[in-house]
Amino acid sequence: MERPAEVVLIGILAALAAVVALGVSGLARGATPERSQRLMRWRIVLQAVALVVIAGILWIRT
Repeated sequence: MERPAEVVLIGILAALAAVVALGVSGLARGATPERSQRLMRWRIVLQAVALVVIAGILWIRT
């Protein structure tokens, strides 16, 4: 049970890192404010999902 949860967590963290990297590169290039807001919303959602998964993993392991 632990291994699938870890794989899901790694996937979520990779997606979060990709969204942050896109946001930083967009900021450097001068992306539109709409795109920046959309990426910010995705980052917040992915962070919330990652927190829920981490809490679930810790709850299962105890």
